[in-house]
Amino acid sequence: MRLPLVKQIVAVLFFRLLLNTGRRFVYPFAPAISRELAVPLSAVTSIIAACQLTSLVGLFSGPLADRFGFRMMMRAGLAMLAAGMLLCGLAQEYWLVFVGLVVASFGKTVFDPSIQAFIGHTVPFERRGRIIGIVETAWAGSTLIGIPALGLIIAHAGLPSAFWLLGGLGAAGWLAISRVIPADDQDLSPERPRISLFATLPQLFKVRHAAGMLAFGFWISIANDSLFVVYGAWFEQDFSVSIAALGFSTVAIGAAELFGESMTAIFADRLGLKKAIILGLCLAMCAYLLLPFSGGSLTLAMVAMFFVFFAFEFTIVTSFSLSTELMAGSRATMMAGFYATSGIGRMIGVLVGGGLWQLGGITAVAWSSAGLTGLGLLSLLWGLHRWRDEGAGG
Repeated sequence: MRLPLVKQIVAVLFFRLLLNTGRRFVYPFAPAISRELAVPLSAVTSIIAACQLTSLVGLFSGPLADRFGFRMMMRAGLAMLAAGMLLCGLAQEYWLVFVGLVVASFGKTVFDPSIQAFIGHTVPFERRGRIIGIVETAWAGSTLIGIPALGLIIAHAGLPSAFWLLGGLGAAGWLAISRVIPADDQDLSPERPRISLFATLPQLFKVRHAAGMLAFGFWISIANDSLFVVYGAWFEQDFSVSIAALGFSTVAIGAAELFGESMTAIFADRLGLKKAIILGLCLAMCAYLLLPFSGGSLTLAMVAMFFVFFAFEFTIVTSFSLSTELMAGSRATMMAGFYATSGIGRMIGVLVGGGLWQLGGITAVAWSSAGLTGLGLLSLLWGLHRWRDEGAGG
């Protein structure tokens, strides 16, 4: 007998919290990792870049999930998290830690499309925004709960203890998931497509609404990460903030993400997913355009950043919900493609953000982000033209 959906969502929240913490904790603790391994900080940022590149592997994990089952790929993701973190806990050499963190990052890349597709398969479309909004609070939770908890552990017991904890919890999740998520052969339709991995991927670019959504994710990810990579420099240069204040700003961003995810859960289904995404994009463009005018006050700047990240998170999480319906026969493939193109956008955003900052400061960064978000809106409108008549509402 299948467990109630509420129990499945609670368990998935925990699994996602582990995977997101495993991906994000390297950022704030990069100096601690560099000291522990006796390597320069640039060596740790190379690990971060490699972890970002794992999003491209989702292009292959999605079709595998559509073919072999969602639970199988979810278990594989948790196994990768456990194996990678345990390797880091055992290792004292840089390259072994490099491999361990990249393997753990692969775990998130493999897990995420499968859980989104599982929700798309299980939850009716009219409730999907609420459920995915709830599940996505695990992203903000990694900043508000996971990373601070690891900080306490690292401070009192050392960095290896954090690796051991994540690895042990990942292994526990691998054991527990079979009791929570139904077996694939019981839950998935027997009419599930059995087509070649490489034949599935090009479909994303041949179907108009899928291609439009991929382009949308690409543009808005460049916009957001180009700002994210320079906002610390902006705060230091214009406001002479301390490290503690920068840390507080990160908590504020996590709170904005949580607020955006919560608003998706509460309002997206009521507004209609397509309308909610358009609203979120318009709010994001306004927030980007107004950001430079908040430079006279640190309080105003932090409030402006809060609204930027709230609008972005509301938009991106709502788009997950809609994306699960665009290719109902290949949901995991669609979600994997969305994650991959968004990941490419994030990498480009990190690269261009610094150049824009040097060229014209926060004004150049923020206004270019507004323009890129506008391209995302045009891509969405092009892709979803007439889609309401072809698919489930929205």
